[in-house]
Amino acid sequence: MSICGLDFGTSNTTLGTVMSDVPVLAALEGDHVTIPSAIFYKADGGAHIGRRAIEAYVEGDNGRLMRSLKSVLGTSLIDETTRVGRERVKFRDVIAYYIAAVKRRAEQTVGYELRQVVHGRPVHFVDDNPDGDAKAETALRGIAEAAGFRDISFQFEPIAAALDYERHIGSEEIALIADIGGGTSDFSIVRLSPERHRHTERKDDILANDGVRIGGTDFDRYLSLGVVMPLLGYRSAMKRAGLDVPSGYFHDLATWSSINSMYDPKVIREIRQVRYEASRPELLDRLVRVLDEQRGHTLAMEVEGAKISLSEKPKSSIALDWIEKGLEAGIGRKDLVNHTQRLATRIEARIDICLKQAGLKGDDIDAVFLTGGSVQLAHVRKAITSKLKAARAIDGDTFGAVGKGLTIEAARRYGTP
Repeated sequence: MSICGLDFGTSNTTLGTVMSDVPVLAALEGDHVTIPSAIFYKADGGAHIGRRAIEAYVEGDNGRLMRSLKSVLGTSLIDETTRVGRERVKFRDVIAYYIAAVKRRAEQTVGYELRQVVHGRPVHFVDDNPDGDAKAETALRGIAEAAGFRDISFQFEPIAAALDYERHIGSEEIALIADIGGGTSDFSIVRLSPERHRHTERKDDILANDGVRIGGTDFDRYLSLGVVMPLLGYRSAMKRAGLDVPSGYFHDLATWSSINSMYDPKVIREIRQVRYEASRPELLDRLVRVLDEQRGHTLAMEVEGAKISLSEKPKSSIALDWIEKGLEAGIGRKDLVNHTQRLATRIEARIDICLKQAGLKGDDIDAVFLTGGSVQLAHVRKAITSKLKAARAIDGDTFGAVGKGLTIEAARRYGTP
């Protein structure tokens, strides 16, 4: 048996195999079946991945952290290089290193080589750009080959989640599958049943398939720009009337995949020059301190943590006294909604598009199956379910449903000898 299903996600990754005809996620980091999509290149050579990578960064080890690796797929960055120690490494090689490391860990867990993989992919790597979307899949195929897989195929992530959900139903139904991941939001409307679950070909059961490049990291970015970055000078005025401090620095610092670019000495010199022309130079001093200490990822992780906590409690806060004594960013649930509602609205619009594709009305949907970390945000959940009045809302395995479904698909495509 050499088959697996690989859900390489923007925030987390899982890899599933089949045991006793049941899809099972392999332990990839200790007892954890999920592993953060992160890599830390040590200054003295070598690298950590997953939680250990994040720990190395938080503990102040000398090196470079990279997160949200998947987000460069579908962008020009995939063919560019980034500095790692004294060398420059292609982004595609960074991703291949990570996926190969995940593959090796899974093989150590299951005890055999994994050669055939069904790779998860979003409905759209790139919005409204079929050529860019095809290039992204081609790049991911090449990366999987470089990581050591021999037979590689793809399945849409919401379809994979549907296959996992279908194992648990007792009668035929029409379900909308919503997978709100770290980088994309993907939706499918699928006709499901215990009988159909045994069929290999399911093309006619897929009634609609759509997605948008909005995910949890976008909610992090908008929340950071709304609450944290103003404390560092975002949208503050220059001395010259009518001008604000350039906003690009703050957008890059609030975006996981761009944070490392802010540590470039040239960028820091530019900001020091802007500081002299700013009406409130003390705010730019805070920004410079973040960059001098290479703590941009610390900010991003704190914002992400506050966002997650707001799904359970009305208020949260981010202690920033490491930047300046007594500095703190208070965040309420209302702030989260205010700063990210436009994202939820765009997600809601995709539900209308899916219903139109399927030729259905909201009341025709029997169930909505929710997976992915951001479905825990109340206003996102409402955006998905508000027009599906008759549908049962079912919470899937937040981080495992897609991986298990991809494993089911792998067993169908490649067999399980």
